[in-house]
Amino acid sequence: MAPKTAKKVARKTARKTVKKIAKKTARKTARKAKKVTKKKARKVKRVSKIAKGKRAKSAVFAGRKEKTSGGLTKATLMKNKSGKVVSKKSHANGLKAYKKISGWVKAVASARKALGIKGFCAVNGKKGQGKALYAKAKSLYKK
Repeated sequence: MAPKTAKKVARKTARKTVKKIAKKTARKTARKAKKVTKKKARKVKRVSKIAKGKRAKSAVFAGRKEKTSGGLTKATLMKNKSGKVVSKKSHANGLKAYKKISGWVKAVASARKALGIKGFCAVNGKKGQGKALYAKAKSLYKK
C-alpha cells in the first residue's frame, strides 16, 4: 500500500502547484485589466472657451478665448482712446451721454480761461472764485 499512498501524495502536490500557478496568472491578468481600465478612466481636462475675471475682455480681444461670461465676442469689442478694451455699445453710450453735457463742459473751460483760474476750483462752491466761475459759465452756456 505504500506505493499507492506515494502516488496519491504526488498527485495532490501536483494539483496544488497547478492551482497556485493558475491563481498567480489570474492575479496578473486581473492587474493588467485594472491598469487598462484606469488608463481609460482618466479624462482629458477641457479648457473653457469662456473668459472670466477682470481681464476677460482683453483675453477675448487678444483671441485667447472665444467670449466673455456676459456673451461679448471679439466682434463686439474695441479699444478706447486710452487703450482699454470696452464693448462697442458701452463706447457708443458714453459718446451719446457726453454729447448732452459737452456744451456745459466747453462753457466752463472757456470761463476758466477768461477768469484766469488754474488748478482746482469747485464750480459754484463756497468760495467767491467758484461762484464767479459758475456765473461766467452760465452766461457763456446760454449764448
